[in-house]
Amino acid sequence: MKKRLVSLLLTVVLTASLCACGAKDAPQDAVSDAQTGTETEVVTDIEGSEDKEEKAEEKAQEASETSSEESKEQAAPTLETAQPGDVVDGIVKVAKRAPLEIPDNEALSFIRDLEIGWNLGNTFDASECTWLSNEMDYETAWCNAKTTEGLIKELKSAGFKTIRIPVSWHNHIDENYNISKAWMDRVEEVVGWALAEDMYVIINIHHDNTEDLEYPSYAKLDQSKAYVTKIWSQIADRFADYDEHLIFETMNEPRQVGTNNEWWIDVNSDLGKECMDCINQLNQAIVDTIRANGKGYNTSRYIMAPGYCASPDYVIADDFKLPDDSKATAENRIIVSVHAYTPYNFALNQGDGSTDVFAIKGKKGTEDIDYFMKNLYEKFVSQGIPVLIGEFGALDKDNTESRMQFAAYYTYTARHYGMTALFWDNNAYKTNGENFRLIDRSSLTWIFPEIVDQMMYYCGSEE
Repeated sequence: MKKRLVSLLLTVVLTASLCACGAKDAPQDAVSDAQTGTETEVVTDIEGSEDKEEKAEEKAQEASETSSEESKEQAAPTLETAQPGDVVDGIVKVAKRAPLEIPDNEALSFIRDLEIGWNLGNTFDASECTWLSNEMDYETAWCNAKTTEGLIKELKSAGFKTIRIPVSWHNHIDENYNISKAWMDRVEEVVGWALAEDMYVIINIHHDNTEDLEYPSYAKLDQSKAYVTKIWSQIADRFADYDEHLIFETMNEPRQVGTNNEWWIDVNSDLGKECMDCINQLNQAIVDTIRANGKGYNTSRYIMAPGYCASPDYVIADDFKLPDDSKATAENRIIVSVHAYTPYNFALNQGDGSTDVFAIKGKKGTEDIDYFMKNLYEKFVSQGIPVLIGEFGALDKDNTESRMQFAAYYTYTARHYGMTALFWDNNAYKTNGENFRLIDRSSLTWIFPEIVDQMMYYCGSEE
């Protein structure tokens, strides 16, 4: 302590001396040394504090760095803290909602188990390919790729749990509507690959919607019934022993093709009521045919039934009737089938009014999705009736980020309302047509994995 007082006294004397001698002209480091050097030297000598100061500085630096890292971590957004529309680790943030009341029954649990699906579009549904001499070439006529077992395995590996296999039959029948064995065998082969992967599979009647085959008008109703019942009697018989993983869809987008009312009808007009009634009758005829087969799982398997052009608007309408399924050996086996490329201007339109923007933050399109799904929920799901969105998607308009937002929002919202959705993939990419391709079927390369990621993340999300 005595030495410390002497040290301080020497410092004061030296400082005063420098000032008296014109210390303003002295080098700054000399002043600093005079002011601090002696004391530091003595203290170090007496208490060994230099090591303490260095350690203190190191600890302070470490604390500063730790604090900085913690601040960065706190500042980095997570899906919980991000704003709707933000992308975190490749996933678009969708604001979660309060859970809805979803009835606890077998049918709605079945729909939930389907999780997320993919369409093998433009493949077995190709039709009117008059330039072909071999009927088996129809499979590749529109999509330019033959379906392989590897493709099915890749879909399952990516997370898709359901595959819809649209099939057109009329280019593969004789004059009595008997289906070609070769064509039926090939469809069954691909169905079998998917079932072997423990996937759910949907097969249907697709582009058979013509006046001389299946057409919703009173003038063509008898002819239409004859066609659809003959086709479904053969499908039901061939696939009878496949369990409930195989779902039958009565028709695809039944409508008056080639007319001004192909995609829109006034449900209160005479024409609208006629179209609705004809579709109700065709759905009923097909359900009765499948149940009457009486073999295997046909008495209880799930059957999808659409309204006019498979639009949500026309199943919501009062004149749409679910088929009577009282002949089934299990209850509630009819699934309402809809397609919704919504919002239209973003998802499907390529003409006037088309937009490439879907923004969750700005709600550009989200209202349209909520509107139709809420209506389906209120009329069907809330009453315990299952609904499946068999087709949805958004055209590639060089707008991947918007399509990511769309896929995230659409998938989450469907699950929120108790439904499952299936993406339409027609293998078209960078053409002038409807570009919906997600995967290159030849190389098995995902073209838009970031869009698939959104569906995989939100298809299993719980409220």
